[in-house]
Amino acid sequence: MPPLVDTHAHLTDAAFANDLPGVISRSRAAGLVQINVIGFDAATSVAACGIADTFPDMVLASVGIQPNSVSEAAAGDWDAVERLARSHSRVAALGETGLDRYWDDTPIELQRDYFERHIALSRETGLPLVIHLRESGPEIVDQLQPWAASGSIRGVMHSFTGDLQTCRDCLDMGLFISFAGMITFKKSDELRSIAAYVPADRLLVETDSPYLSPEPFRGKRPNEPARVRHTLAAIAAVRGVAVAELAVQTTANAWSLFGTPRP
Repeated sequence: MPPLVDTHAHLTDAAFANDLPGVISRSRAAGLVQINVIGFDAATSVAACGIADTFPDMVLASVGIQPNSVSEAAAGDWDAVERLARSHSRVAALGETGLDRYWDDTPIELQRDYFERHIALSRETGLPLVIHLRESGPEIVDQLQPWAASGSIRGVMHSFTGDLQTCRDCLDMGLFISFAGMITFKKSDELRSIAAYVPADRLLVETDSPYLSPEPFRGKRPNEPARVRHTLAAIAAVRGVAVAELAVQTTANAWSLFGTPRP
């Protein structure tokens, strides 16, 4: 198997607190060469950078405040994210950010405000966005389009669950599309058809660990980066390509968007 990249994992989760070296070791054994550890608030953004510092040849960090965490953000949290984005050498992306209409933890206008902050910081720093989408595809597209009018949007729609039109709109703006373990579920035919549609050079894979364990591990938590190969295999099958070929392509895509870890 060629090298693999898990572009989205929450290794700051308590589920990994006592086994982080084991998680990294199993990832290496599964052929992974990179894991992007994602922050969802100020504290986990700092922690993501710490994990990247501990495993510098394997881990990159993303810093941000996820829409469902925005309502709990304290004074100074956004400033902390900005400082990390501008100064920490292991930060490769901003987010996760975006909009979420499924949960009602944060008023939508406040979500839009913080999403706009991430977009502006991305444009200023050149760091790509990691965008969370849940029942909010058209609204995300609407908020991004004014920015896309002045240049492509660098970033990825993570754990994509939108419809085909949202996918097309995101591709038109320059975004990558990433799929997680849901694509292996029996009832995910529509999602698999979208994965077959995405151009090869815009496709990424992820685990969203510790969530969304793929088949044959569905329901078994915590999910972990070593299982990303099962998601990759499901996408390869629906696209009618060899798993190894898709591994080469998605790894090249990840390196293009996020760069590679450097000790």
